[in-house]
Amino acid sequence: MANPTTIDLQAVWDVLEQVSDPEIPVLTVTDLGIVRDVRLDDNGQLEVVITPTYSGCPAMNTIEVNIRSVLQENGYDPVTVTTVLSPAWTTDWMTENGKRKLKAYGIAPPEPGNVDKHALFQDDKKIECPRCSSRNTTMIAQFGSTACKSLYRCLDCLEPFDYFKCH
Repeated sequence: MANPTTIDLQAVWDVLEQVSDPEIPVLTVTDLGIVRDVRLDDNGQLEVVITPTYSGCPAMNTIEVNIRSVLQENGYDPVTVTTVLSPAWTTDWMTENGKRKLKAYGIAPPEPGNVDKHALFQDDKKIECPRCSSRNTTMIAQFGSTACKSLYRCLDCLEPFDYFKCH
């Protein structure tokens, strides 16, 4: 059991790098920016603060269990995992390394300032294909393999791909 007076919070962050996202296992919860804070609570107990990528995300229960488990395996016990909904998660919290991992995995990472206005202006967003880097792409479906992704197709290499939506 870690002594609260000697807990190295950076070491806790380092341990959290081992926790993969259950829906996109190439990413960690720190890559996604789901872990908002690591701190000692008022009682000197370790607390990890998380924010879901969207309210109702089915992976959050698993993420919480995995965070608690990896920390306990590394001697941090007890640990509290607190979920906060405000401020709402945004793709701006993703790390650049996480975005590179997404692209290498075949999922187009979120593009800054590219919130979908398709419904308002009837223009297709031109998302860069993660396979061939073409922007000659079209949306096939608003929802891809999970609710946080849209399904696109590249019109040059003809491959379908998920796009991690901005929000």
